[in-house]
Amino acid sequence: MGAKIVKLEYQSMKNLINPLSLLAVIAILMTSCSRKEEVSSSTGWKYNDTEWGGFEKKDYEGQINGPNLVLVEGGTFNMGTTLDDVTYEFNNVPRRVTVSSFYMDETEVSNINYREYLHWLRNKYVSYPEVYRKALPDTLVWREELAFNEPLVETYFRHPSYDDYPVVGVTWLQANDFCKWRSNRVNEMILVERGILHLSNDGTDSNVFDSKAYLTGQYQGSVNKNLPDLATGGERQVMFDDGILLPDYRLPTEAEWEYAALALQGNQPTSEDEVYLDRRFFPWNGNTARYKKRTKNQGRILANFKRGRGDYMGLAGNLNDNASFCAPVRAYFPNDFGLYNMAGNVNEWTEDTYRPMTSLTLNDVENHDLNPFRGNQFQQLILDEEGKPVEKDSLGSLKKRYVDDEEARDRENYKKGDLRDYDDGDAEYINYLYGETTLVSNKSKVYKGGSWADRLFWLSPGARRYKDEDKSDRTIGFRCAMIRVGGQAGNEDVGGNRFKESGKTIKRRYK
Repeated sequence: MGAKIVKLEYQSMKNLINPLSLLAVIAILMTSCSRKEEVSSSTGWKYNDTEWGGFEKKDYEGQINGPNLVLVEGGTFNMGTTLDDVTYEFNNVPRRVTVSSFYMDETEVSNINYREYLHWLRNKYVSYPEVYRKALPDTLVWREELAFNEPLVETYFRHPSYDDYPVVGVTWLQANDFCKWRSNRVNEMILVERGILHLSNDGTDSNVFDSKAYLTGQYQGSVNKNLPDLATGGERQVMFDDGILLPDYRLPTEAEWEYAALALQGNQPTSEDEVYLDRRFFPWNGNTARYKKRTKNQGRILANFKRGRGDYMGLAGNLNDNASFCAPVRAYFPNDFGLYNMAGNVNEWTEDTYRPMTSLTLNDVENHDLNPFRGNQFQQLILDEEGKPVEKDSLGSLKKRYVDDEEARDRENYKKGDLRDYDDGDAEYINYLYGETTLVSNKSKVYKGGSWADRLFWLSPGARRYKDEDKSDRTIGFRCAMIRVGGQAGNEDVGGNRFKESGKTIKRRYK
């Protein structure tokens, strides 16, 4: 009798609830049953619970892609010259290194990108017009004694016809300033889009958004809705460990730039193979700059460079690269990382300080084969007596100072604050007497990639040249990079690039 009643009740419910509703109810019940409160693995105390102290474990979804950035999955490669060293400089001897995953601009920074930067400086630093003037690119780089390039002095940077062409005439120092500005603008955009800050353009001078000033509480902005503070029951500003704000934009290191340019992953047969089928001389396969596959694109030029004396773009009616000087930043085919113009168009600044013997291990320097870089000048915030950052400067940035050698003396992992000339062979092999025996100094910065005015040799990612950080050129531009935090293979990599499935460990690649 009881079983009959249950059956009748079930039939009644079945008539009342349609199949879709029933599935929804079942899903909710299954979710609620499987959901567990997270607790500390060391103390057993509950996370994210005000009654248990309010310690927060963030529901972090992974690092988002900043505007125009592409994830470059890191790995090992042979860094150094891939072509015959026709200059006989031997300044980039091949050696095996590893580069951690990072993000890199899909394109070179364009004229319109840089004009947006200047527009912001002019309208925000109203009391400091010298900041705007300091950032202006040198348009006079187009002048030559025996060439008619004067129209480019007036048109190349300002005219809308060249909006999407790479900015040139920018020094290494100016490029770094652009990176800092971009970091702050992108992070401000993130806070606005998340509904934390109101969109406001009222702030000027010291009252402009700066990521680090915001994180230390020295910038409030126009608050829309702060985050809940589980420790106090109130609300709070975004903190660094919320994982909401992005790391800084910066120039890529020389190793990062060279690795990204080669894009050797395109020669990996499958995602399961730890081998490349072929080396590359350029960001593409083959030893020429023409497309080889048997398609309609066969024979098309792959980069913007100078093919021979007096030949910058070929013959009328069949121009081979369609550019007598710079070309648009998305011209030609991207490489296997999806990056445009990693060879030709314009050379690009890297973060590194130049030394011809950088590639040599003079004193068996430990770990120089992981993320190699020359140019460290360690900095730290200036703190007050309470250990807090002192008041920000007149431009809204926190004040920093360089670490001196006295402070680093008792360290085990470094002994100097300025390491630009560390272990460079000076006094042992070469005396870098700037202006006497060499033009190399701590101001010398590496640039790579080749340009519209260079022969094919300079388009090889291993080729390298240098210029002083405060000098510019009509053939040099730049693009930005950013570190990758967390899993090396992207946001799907929640298990250190290894996933367990049905008792079997498999490798998953970033998509």
